[in-house]
Amino acid sequence: MKNIRTIDLQNFNLEKGKQQEIISLSYQITGHPIGTAPIIVVNHSLTGNSNICGRNGWWNGIIGENKSINTAIYTIITFNIPGNGYNENEEDLISNYRDFTIRDIASMYWEGLFRLHVSSVFAVIGGGLGGSIAWEMAALQPKRIENLIPIATDWKATDRILATVLLQEQLLNYSEDPLIDARYYANLYYRNSDYVNQIFKRSNLDTSSIEIIEKCISEKNQFKIKGFRMMNYLMKSNDLTRNRRDFSSIIKTITASIFLIGIETEGFFSTEGNRNMALQMIKIKPNVFYKEFKSEFGFDAYLKEVETISAILQPIFKTKSIRTQNQFTYSQANYSMFT
Repeated sequence: MKNIRTIDLQNFNLEKGKQQEIISLSYQITGHPIGTAPIIVVNHSLTGNSNICGRNGWWNGIIGENKSINTAIYTIITFNIPGNGYNENEEDLISNYRDFTIRDIASMYWEGLFRLHVSSVFAVIGGGLGGSIAWEMAALQPKRIENLIPIATDWKATDRILATVLLQEQLLNYSEDPLIDARYYANLYYRNSDYVNQIFKRSNLDTSSIEIIEKCISEKNQFKIKGFRMMNYLMKSNDLTRNRRDFSSIIKTITASIFLIGIETEGFFSTEGNRNMALQMIKIKPNVFYKEFKSEFGFDAYLKEVETISAILQPIFKTKSIRTQNQFTYSQANYSMFT
């Protein structure tokens, strides 16, 4: 929580035609000061926040000194999605969450960057909800991102996402213990069965052993209800083409190299869908690359599979002094990136 900073956005126009009198956009900066190094924007996902590295950072296996995203080389900016509750200020939680969309969040991030005198960035990277926001950032400012890296995500809400959001919203609004019940559901639904069994490690089938499961799920879900309502609802609003032209037309305008990363066992965003998306884009622009991998961790793989993710990201984030170009080739046969 140390080093968290805030930008107040006043009279902010939302996509749905309403205006928010004030929005508190909090953020953290890691690595070099702004203006002294290439800038990377890291977008957090559903239950993440701006604390990305260090002892308690949610992506500290990837971001840090001499890691794949090297804080000794880059300036790294991470915004909190407004209303996520991370700054622990009750006044900053958002009750009218249905007025907001992913596009609004992307627009706020750009406004925050402009306030910080940042006009373009070396990379925008994010997983899940953060990846969807990254897509919107690219569509809003198609010439200001050098490398776009969406992980385990999509530019649209899948049918499964819409069903999940609806069910979790029902739990959040009508359950006797809304937050715990919604997260009970999410903890199981976001993960595959092998990973769930690995977490609980239940060795027998007697009734008392069920307490292990209850304790494990409850301990992982300290999250404000208003904040989770906001994050959950944003996933429903994901549609890059809403009130725009078709996806291909949008891609034509984006100058960034696009690195798609899919997780075969993730579940929410199918690798088949990601492959088809990559094939569609490669016909439009040459600097599109795709990599997928299998993991027992399901959606959590981009957080847990440090070695795999590091190997995928390392060629992108070489220092500018030694990196002449991203040494990738695209294989239509297996949709992979190769160094």
